Amino acid sequence: MPSYLSPGVYVEEVQSGSRPIEGVGTSVAAFVGFARKGPFDEPTLVTNWSQFVSRFGDFVEGTYLAASVYGFFANGGGTCYVVRVDDGTSTAPAAASSDEVTGPTAIGAYSVVARPGVTGTITVEVADVEGDDPPSDAFRLVVSRDGKAVETYPSVTTKRSKENVATRVNAASALIEITEPGTGAAPARPAPQTVTLAPALPAPAGGGAPFSPEVYVGDADRRSGLGGLEAVEDVTTVAVPDLMSAYERGLVDLDGVVAVQQALITHCELMGDRVAVLDPPPGLSPQEIAGWRSERAGYDSRYAALYYPWIDVADPSTGRVSPVPPSGHVAGIWARNDEQRGVHKAPANEVVRGAVSLRTQLTKGEHDRLNPIGVNCIRAFPGRGIRIWGARTLSSDPAWRYLNVRRLFNYLEESILAGTQWVVFEPNDDALWARIRRTVGAFLVNEWRRGALFGLTPDEAYYVKCDRETNPPESVDAGHVVCEIGVAPVRPAEFVVFRLSQLTSGTGAVDE
Repeated sequence: MPSYLSPGVYVEEVQSGSRPIEGVGTSVAAFVGFARKGPFDEPTLVTNWSQFVSRFGDFVEGTYLAASVYGFFANGGGTCYVVRVDDGTSTAPAAASSDEVTGPTAIGAYSVVARPGVTGTITVEVADVEGDDPPSDAFRLVVSRDGKAVETYPSVTTKRSKENVATRVNAASALIEITEPGTGAAPARPAPQTVTLAPALPAPAGGGAPFSPEVYVGDADRRSGLGGLEAVEDVTTVAVPDLMSAYERGLVDLDGVVAVQQALITHCELMGDRVAVLDPPPGLSPQEIAGWRSERAGYDSRYAALYYPWIDVADPSTGRVSPVPPSGHVAGIWARNDEQRGVHKAPANEVVRGAVSLRTQLTKGEHDRLNPIGVNCIRAFPGRGIRIWGARTLSSDPAWRYLNVRRLFNYLEESILAGTQWVVFEPNDDALWARIRRTVGAFLVNEWRRGALFGLTPDEAYYVKCDRETNPPESVDAGHVVCEIGVAPVRPAEFVVFRLSQLTSGTGAVDE
């Protein structure tokens, strides 16, 4: 309380009875995939295409991360996070920094590399041969891992013989490979030295340490893969477009595709504030995608949406038209829809910018089969372009059938959560409950006025209950404040029916 010690006029600033709740963002996407360069161990914020190129490099043939991010920005996306994962051809994330280039290490005229999949710090020592009067061209080679000698070659030479260092080591070593110079005279004996090899590249698919779908799951502590996105609270959409390039290159099979997509769905369900955009495997016909969805990919989640078919886009780097999975373009359309209409409006009947054609031209009969099982189709309409023509989740629960309902609830929940942090440690009494009702009610009435909630009046659109009934004495004693909120979301006009009837002569006249 202020102290008034002398006569005068005093001005005080006081808090109003309610505090406004600001709506959170709804269109921040996250992409997980392969890139030419960039960090493996952290989600990186990107706000335009130039930033992506600067950080992760341009288009890479056979991968889809760059094309998806490009499609995201082209279709209205403004902010996204990019998580680079290793496809088995890049520097291992645990072994090197984001921009470090690995390669062979020189020992005299020879090049030495660690074998693919080898872990730890590998050192190679060149020393003199032990014993009396050794040959002048002979030397001893010791290979150590993490400071401990693992392999020793007591006497090798540079001559073209069975004791040649490259011949001996490449035939026996499990840790290193040696490349000798080309044809010509035998190189000179390397000087005594100890070198540390650059980190090993992972083994290619089909080798001793094949590519694993687990790289997508990642590690929350290392901020890699999907695990790295747990620390980014403002993400609302997640896609893994390069899962399909991994499938095309044989790094994963269809079971691996399902496993990664299920991990993506699980991530979104656990976080509770984001939705997964799933791509179908390439090259599947409408009948095959229906069978794959029903028999193999039996997802049942209110936090995921599947789009079909792939789209053909013009590659800006080559000018050629090539197919890409639709998730990046779809995420951009979600962002554009939220900006222009609001998250409550279903992100469908929207043009796919940059799409030249579709991999598959769907018929109405094929669409009739895919829509009920939650496959959102992309259709080409004469004179209207290529448009998204579906807005369903993969949930079997009718209450969560529509994508805009799921995303609207995510928006409302996160906005109320962020806008009511002031409640913590306030006196838990009737005055606090009244302030909560006014604060939440003021936010919801604005959402109703914007058309996000169904009803002719606010009473039909929502209710907020926070009183002695929701907060009995035992709840208050436990330090709990319980506020019950109910909202009536708007649902899309998915099936528009006009009933026409033929009137006989005179029956359509209107009486005066």
